[in-house]
Amino acid sequence: MSFSDKVLICDQVDAVLNDILKKNGLAVTYEPQITPEDLAKKIGDYEIIVVRSRTTLTKDLVEKATKCKIMARVGVGLDNIDTDAAKAKNIRVINAVEGAMNAVAELVIGLMLAMARDIPRADRELRNDKWIKKELMGTELAGKYLGIVGLGNIGKRLARLARALNMNIIGFDVVPIDPEFAKDVGLIKADLDTLLQSADYVSLHVPLLDSTKNLINANRLSTMKKTARIINTSRGGTVDENALYEALKSGNLGGAALDVFEKEPAIGNKLVSLPNFIATPHIGAQTKEAQSLAANVIAEKIIQILRGVI
Repeated sequence: MSFSDKVLICDQVDAVLNDILKKNGLAVTYEPQITPEDLAKKIGDYEIIVVRSRTTLTKDLVEKATKCKIMARVGVGLDNIDTDAAKAKNIRVINAVEGAMNAVAELVIGLMLAMARDIPRADRELRNDKWIKKELMGTELAGKYLGIVGLGNIGKRLARLARALNMNIIGFDVVPIDPEFAKDVGLIKADLDTLLQSADYVSLHVPLLDSTKNLINANRLSTMKKTARIINTSRGGTVDENALYEALKSGNLGGAALDVFEKEPAIGNKLVSLPNFIATPHIGAQTKEAQSLAANVIAEKIIQILRGVI
């Protein structure tokens, strides 16, 4: 079966997406640097719009998408697509939650190891001709308690990786946790406050909603162990950055690593001035494997929707 729909890809994505769509007869226009102004002029000509992270499909743009059937995000979240506006126009909105699962989970493991062994400081000081071996007494992940907030695909993958490192897993989610999965990884179910009070490391895997805005705030940070460390690779805004700064600066929290920030790019963010803080520029899904998989997933979902399979 071949299709004649026109597709506009607005951001840089793996070439496999273009290849699969073209093989199925779709007319693909690839404009990874398209401006919002140009997109507003062109969006009405396409049945399918594909974005990654750079482009935001606002309500105004969605309303201009008069022919659109599908809006696709080659990534996990849908915060850069106005899903309410799309739903009002009967536009299917899809994403690729499967694509980033392993990449994000591995980044969390890397950030935990970096904090446990103070790897950034060790590297930085050696580059400055300082041999600070005596100051770098680290800790091991084995035996520590990892609290995972949100046990979707990424949270579950992280739990399995951490369990392989002999960490103990505490889990919280607003939806019921699969009992078979919990048994498999030895997961201890807990409410959020108990998790925060008990964990040595806390990793967030939640969307940014009204209910999760500043989910980790000053009050909750104050209940955590002073040696505890927090990692956020989910969405900026789920951690109160001002409260986090104060907790880290005062020594009431052992450390933190953020891959996502309330305002991005996070240039000039005061958190980066702290020695017990690690920052990465929203690279959770930034692996060749994850981008290829996400592109494959989106291509297949588009074809299946057009075929009426899903």
